[in-house]
Amino acid sequence: MMHADLIDQEDLRERLVAIGLSIPVGASAEQACEQAVRGLSADRALALRRMVEEMLGGNATLLPAVREAISRTLLPALVPAPK
Repeated sequence: MMHADLIDQEDLRERLVAIGLSIPVGASAEQACEQAVRGLSADRALALRRMVEEMLGGNATLLPAVREAISRTLLPALVPAPK
């Protein structure tokens, strides 16, 4: 039997907490991503970017709500501002 590695909203929250962000228990994927980008420092942005790259480039399957929250909230916040 094959087991798929799935990332749900709680997995996303745990990963955000692991990089030092304060995300309340029970937050939806969208709420967690919105909270993650509030007051984003350069150091946290780098850690967040690495986390997103690992999640999107890994073998795990992101549930649709998680993938959408990352695409709509995290990715735009992590794009460097034009100079």
